[in-house]
Formats: sequence, structure tokens, C-alpha cells
Amino acid sequence: MSLQDKVMGEMKAAMKAKDTAALTALRAVKSELLLAQTNAATKEGLSEEEEIKLLQKLVKQRKDSAAIYTEQGRADLAEPEIAEAAIIEKFLPEQLSEDEIAVIVEEVIAKTGAEGMKDMGKVMGMVSKELAGKADGKTISTVVKSKLS
Repeated sequence: MSLQDKVMGEMKAAMKAKDTAALTALRAVKSELLLAQTNAATKEGLSEEEEIKLLQKLVKQRKDSAAIYTEQGRADLAEPEIAEAAIIEKFLPEQLSEDEIAVIVEEVIAKTGAEGMKDMGKVMGMVSKELAGKADGKTISTVVKSKLS
């Protein structure tokens, strides 16, 4: 079942349940998928990797907005953003913990022979490819920095 079919099924369930937060998030996902498909100009649709990147982007946008709203003391605006991010995250693969990421980072550092922060770009590139869709870039970056410093 494609991502678009899954989203449509969830949208129907959200409409029946009158869940406005879920409906808003799912409509945003559907909109981004359609936009990406028309931009890609492909008949077969988006690859799974492209779909994951798109979903990660949507989750990141909502989490960033929620953080800004929280800093400004606007919990009433932050809560719906956090709820939408949680709904969109359901479509992403299982996210790895920091400990699991650290193991992979250590393996990559050993493979590349990286020493210090000057090799961070090389390590980040390899780890990001290996963990595509399984961890966000910010978490990976934090772990790589701690291991290289």
C-alpha cells in the first residue's frame, strides 16, 4: 500500500472520528505528496526514500513551530503543532534512540579513521546515508559532535 493510500485511509478515519488535528495534519501530508509528485513529473510517483524525506520535513516544520511558540509562551499554539507532528510521525519508520545512533557513529568513525571536528562532514555524510529515515539530522549531528570532540 502506497503512502498516499495510507494517508487517504487515515483521513477517512479522522473524518468519521471528527478528529480535526489529525485531519489537518493528514491534509498537509496529502498536499505535500501531490505537490512533490507534480514537481517530480514522474508517472510512477515518488520513491519511498523521497516520501520519507518529505514526511521528515513536515515533522521538523511542526516541531520547530512548536518550539518557537513555546519560547514565546504560546502553549495554545504549540499544542496543535506537537499533535500534528505526532500524527505525521506514524508514517515514518521506527526512529532510533541516541544509543543506537552512537553505535553506528562509532562504527563509521572507526571505518573512516576520523580524528576530531575537522572530519565531521565526512562522518555526518556517511551516517546520514546509513540512517536515512531512521533518525533526524539534528540528533545525528549532536551524537557525532560528542564522539569527535
